[in-house]
Amino acid sequence: MTYENQVLNERGKTHGDYAKTAEIAQVLKVVVRGYMEENKAEFSQTQCESLDLICTKVARILSGNPNEPDHWKDIAGYANLVSERL
Repeated sequence: MTYENQVLNERGKTHGDYAKTAEIAQVLKVVVRGYMEENKAEFSQTQCESLDLICTKVARILSGNPNEPDHWKDIAGYANLVSERL
């Protein structure tokens, strides 16, 4: 899809089609939340948010450019935000 906003078009090259990325991210988040509930462990808000954002980054990797270093750096960053608080 081509957008009028060129920033969106540029992001599409690395992040993939937004609709596809959203579909993958939502499926991943449902799976993660299901395991979180099954585990019955208490997750902090920072852990929950980091897991959500990691799912979004994984979706971008799967639907966009898997060789975009920022996706991988962001995943590590979200994990570090949690580990620093533990």
